[in-house]
Amino acid sequence: MNPTPEAPPASQSGITRLLAIMARLRDPQTGCEWDLAQTFRTIAPYTIEEAYEVSDAIERDDLPALREELGDLLLQVVFHARMAEELGAFDFEAVTQAISDKMTTRHPHIFGGADNEGQSREVRWEAQKAAERAAKGADSALDGVALALPALMRAEKLQKRAVRVGFDWPDLEGPRNKLLEELDELAAAETEAQKLDEAGDLLFSAVNVARSHGVAPEDALRHANAKFERRFRAMEALAGGAFASLSLDAQEALWQQVKAAER
Repeated sequence: MNPTPEAPPASQSGITRLLAIMARLRDPQTGCEWDLAQTFRTIAPYTIEEAYEVSDAIERDDLPALREELGDLLLQVVFHARMAEELGAFDFEAVTQAISDKMTTRHPHIFGGADNEGQSREVRWEAQKAAERAAKGADSALDGVALALPALMRAEKLQKRAVRVGFDWPDLEGPRNKLLEELDELAAAETEAQKLDEAGDLLFSAVNVARSHGVAPEDALRHANAKFERRFRAMEALAGGAFASLSLDAQEALWQQVKAAER
């Protein structure tokens, strides 16, 4: 009978200890059954979830929670790197070296002695990323926009990529008129397939309108969600638990009351 292995000592540096813990959890003989059963695909949803929880802690200005959530997110990186190491593909050290190389390459005016030509950080960054994509064989301006991004964020990124090669409206009227056109087309849609298609076009056009005004659609919708939730909860409080039984007119009156109070 194998003795129960001891946990890596707390005296080890944080990352060394975490890597040792993950190696122990994935040990074929003494590891955790759940951890051993995981794959890149089964862990990916947790990775995405942890990234959102980091963002949530930031939105709440909760620094203790941010520390905890960053640790959870780091664990995801360590988990993926460990599985890759077991396959002989790469390890955590290779991950850190790759991102270090990328960051120094993308900041030649800081680390490479190149002149700062007065360009904005975004211009320099995007030019470098475009060169990296080209080196990888990209043949479209849209290559490299991750499929797993939230749909709203991906729509914005696709549009920004198209703008770089000149595919954009020359003024604000173009996106606005297109949005109105898509509203009419959705209203005229008859089949479920047509409704899906036109609703998608409508949302894509709404992203374009927000972007043309210099507003990040993801931020705008997040703000709208928070505002709606705040106002709806205020209506429920005013109704004293009877909100669901009120008529639509009475509910609308409460909505207007809450809006007026916010002003």
